[in-house]
Amino acid sequence: MTSMSRARVARRIAAGAAYGGGGIGLVGAAAVGLLLAEVRLARRQVGNGNGHSPRVPNAQGLYGLSYSTPGEPPLRLTMLGDSTAAGQGVRRSAQTPGALLASGLAAVAERPVDLRNVAQPGACSDDLDRQVALVLADPGRLPDVCVIMIGANDVTHRMPATRSVRHLAAAVRRLRTAGAEVVVGTCPDLGTVEQVQQPLRWLARRASRQLAAAQTIGTVEQGGRTVSLGDLLGPEFAANPRELFGPDNYHPSAEGYATAAMAVLPTVCAALGLWPAEEERPDVSRREGFLPVARAAVEAVAEPGTEVTAAMPTGPKGPWALLKRRKRRRVSATEPERAPVQP
Repeated sequence: MTSMSRARVARRIAAGAAYGGGGIGLVGAAAVGLLLAEVRLARRQVGNGNGHSPRVPNAQGLYGLSYSTPGEPPLRLTMLGDSTAAGQGVRRSAQTPGALLASGLAAVAERPVDLRNVAQPGACSDDLDRQVALVLADPGRLPDVCVIMIGANDVTHRMPATRSVRHLAAAVRRLRTAGAEVVVGTCPDLGTVEQVQQPLRWLARRASRQLAAAQTIGTVEQGGRTVSLGDLLGPEFAANPRELFGPDNYHPSAEGYATAAMAVLPTVCAALGLWPAEEERPDVSRREGFLPVARAAVEAVAEPGTEVTAAMPTGPKGPWALLKRRKRRRVSATEPERAPVQP
């Protein structure tokens, strides 16, 4: 399938989500049924063997205490989504993506960061409605920036892509209306799960990429930013599965989460106006620039850690977006400075 064809598919899914379209699928129902069976078999092993517990470490709290300034409130970062946003698969709170992002953001902003996590392991995109309601319930704790990581369960549970994107876009819209910046880590590459064999691995990769591209369109059209996670982690997981998968062979390890956080952090900082101005200009030598949003979405899916953000609401081919291939900067996976979680 050419990039133009992939862009058309992503545009159709996003349009169906926006205008109440029905079940535009990702791949054939029978093929997805087989894929679902294999991924569920893989997931049944979560929590078995190696002394691994499915318990998700509680990483909520205040990070960057050394940057505290009297009278200056901390930045508020909230994580939403599924088990990858929650940090399932690692033992320590410091190894979760939320903790890594909070400590990295505190270092860049030189301000403490108050981390809240409402992500739910096993969640599909329709759970974002509930999660956003939790985030917005207390007007005194509205976040400055939200990071959403969602999509894998939508594929394995055969949720129609239009419905998946509709829920994500609604969540982004509600959070943006409340004043929060929103960064979405798009659907990861399910073709990297070791227990999924060919040709289903190819189908898993195709379904993941189609959903990720459509998520990008839906998010950008609501004023959010996206970062491609699928292709970022895919080659590294494939080359180093024992290193980048956790003990359950399904969720990322501490190193895998650090890789994801390293990709998302620059976009979180840019959304808050904290990234150097010279890095905000498109770099032609890195093939950055302005594209129709569907084209940008497909380009992002095929390139590790690529950011897509809204640029112009209208153009010759509809809305346009800025595609940025931000330099990945390593986030330390060591124990960050954190205050005790408040009851």
